[in-house]
Amino acid sequence: MTAGTEAAATTAAAGRAGSAFLVGQFAPGSPEWREARAGSITATRIAAVLGLSPWESPFSLWHRMRGTVSDDIDVTPHMEWGTRHEPAISAKFAEEHPQWDVQTTGTWANRERPWQRATPDRLLVYRGRVIGVGELKTSAKDDDWGPDGSDVIPVHYRCQVLWQLDTLGLPVAHVACLISGWDYREYEIRASSDEQEFMRERAREFLDSIQAGAAPKIDGHGETYRVVKQLPDGVEDTHVDVLPQLADRYIAARAAMKDAETELNETRSLLLDEMGNALRAKALGELIAYRTTKPDGSTLALQPARAKKKDTA
Repeated sequence: MTAGTEAAATTAAAGRAGSAFLVGQFAPGSPEWREARAGSITATRIAAVLGLSPWESPFSLWHRMRGTVSDDIDVTPHMEWGTRHEPAISAKFAEEHPQWDVQTTGTWANRERPWQRATPDRLLVYRGRVIGVGELKTSAKDDDWGPDGSDVIPVHYRCQVLWQLDTLGLPVAHVACLISGWDYREYEIRASSDEQEFMRERAREFLDSIQAGAAPKIDGHGETYRVVKQLPDGVEDTHVDVLPQLADRYIAARAAMKDAETELNETRSLLLDEMGNALRAKALGELIAYRTTKPDGSTLALQPARAKKKDTA
């Protein structure tokens, strides 16, 4: 759906979002959605541009945007359940802030930099004026999430909300996150001109590199490996002589991985043996690991502690 009655109402309420225009409201994955993202750096892409995304590398994003590999999105369970939980998190956030009208919205483009785009989860409206954006998140664990009321959130999400604020010209974002299915927290992120200027510069350089055909360097990100595997157009029964240094790195990395796996298996076995029937292992009061169990009570796996914190159980 392109900008219609709902979009017009949102535009009328935009206030300080006058630095951006509403492109439209689109279903994720639709042709219209893809067209709205084409050639632009969106809030979900900026962390990858900076090399800070757990889901995308600069190399993989570059090839998706250039069209050398498919830009199709694989909907992961994390993404699916994040979408399913969004209405409930939004309702909770609205209950906590009755002073604001929490509105759904669409894709926005900055007026001065149309290639800079963002699709916030919500706009926060006070007396007919947009005062900020709202982001709704879920997380299975609280790693990198600070205490409720702080501004400590995972760095890739910080990039996302700062990009949204910069795109729309707004001063503050409120991030509501449901952790482990029950731990509801809120975070306030203020606009940061230095960070936002840095992100704009890097984004512009990234877009220029796509036009120039100069791909980013290959790195150790899992998505880089996945994209590199897709690049050859067929396979020929030939060989390539590679540099000895690269061959040595590969052989050493494989050996190190095997050694690390052997060491991990030994220490896991020693820990479980030391734990006996205990559910958790601690050292000097710190939770180190805990076991998960099968329905019959036997051990499924030994899991590392999710965070370095005192265990009072």
